[in-house]
Amino acid sequence: MRTLIVAASLSFAMLGSASAEAMKAPVHLVPHRAVYDLSLLRSGGSKGVETARGRIAMEFAGDACEGYTLKYRQVTVLESGETGSRTLDTQTTTFESGDGLSMRFKSTSTAQGLVRDGIDGDAQMRPDGSLDVKFKQPRNETFEAKGQPVFPTDHMKRLIDVARQGERSYSVRVYDGSGDGKKVFETLSLIGNRIEPGAGTNLEEPARQEAMAKSARWPMTISYFEEGSADRAPAYTISFELYDNGIARALKIDYGDFALQGSLKSLDVPAVTSSCQR
Repeated sequence: MRTLIVAASLSFAMLGSASAEAMKAPVHLVPHRAVYDLSLLRSGGSKGVETARGRIAMEFAGDACEGYTLKYRQVTVLESGETGSRTLDTQTTTFESGDGLSMRFKSTSTAQGLVRDGIDGDAQMRPDGSLDVKFKQPRNETFEAKGQPVFPTDHMKRLIDVARQGERSYSVRVYDGSGDGKKVFETLSLIGNRIEPGAGTNLEEPARQEAMAKSARWPMTISYFEEGSADRAPAYTISFELYDNGIARALKIDYGDFALQGSLKSLDVPAVTSSCQR
C-alpha cells in the first residue's frame, strides 16, 4: 500500500510538473491558410441590414525568429431595403517582427469597387514603450502614441499565454494599422473555460484534422474601444474559439448595428518544420 501511495504521489507530481512546463513553454503559432464563410447573425440597427454574405480568406506564416506575415481579405455583401446592395472589400498585408517591436502594413478598402482607403506604413515600438508610425500612403506623414501598445500577432500570443495560465480577462492597447492608421484601440478580452483537445461534436470538418485535434482551445470575446471611450459601447467586438496553435474557429464579428458569423470552410496547415527556439 505504501508503495502505491508513493507511486501515486510521484505520478501527480510529474503531472503537475508537466502542466507547469506546458504553461511556461513559448507560444508557437502554426503557419496556415484558412477560409471562413460569412453570414448574417444579427441585425436591427439603424443601417437596416437585412441579409449578408461574404468570405474571409487569410494566410499566416513565419515564426518568432523570422517574423510573421499575414495576408488577409474580407469581402462582405450587405443587402438592405433602404440602401440596396453594398459590397465591401478589405485587403491587408502585414509583417511583424518576432520580438513584437516592429510592423509593416499595407491595406486597401473598396466599396462598390471604388477605393475608399489605401494605407501603407511602418510602425516601430520605442524603448520607452511608445509607438512611432511613418506612412508612405496616402501621404508622407507620421503618427505617435503613448501607453505601450502591442501589435496583433503579439496580442494573440499574449492571449494564448494568459489563457494557459487560467486567466479570465486581459486588457491591452492594440495597434493594427486599420482605418486611417491613426488609431490605437483599448481592448478587453474575456476568456472562457479551456476546451480539451479533440472535444466537441459540432466541429466543422476542417477543424477535425490532426493539427487541430491535438490542440486545446478557449472561447474568447475581444472588445475594441477607441481611445478614451472604454466607458461606452465598443467600436466592434470579435468572438471566436482560439486554439493553442493560433488558429481560430466559430467567428462572430459584431459591428453594433449588425453582426456576422464566420464558419470555417477550409483549413490548410502545411507540414512546416522550424528550428526556431524562441
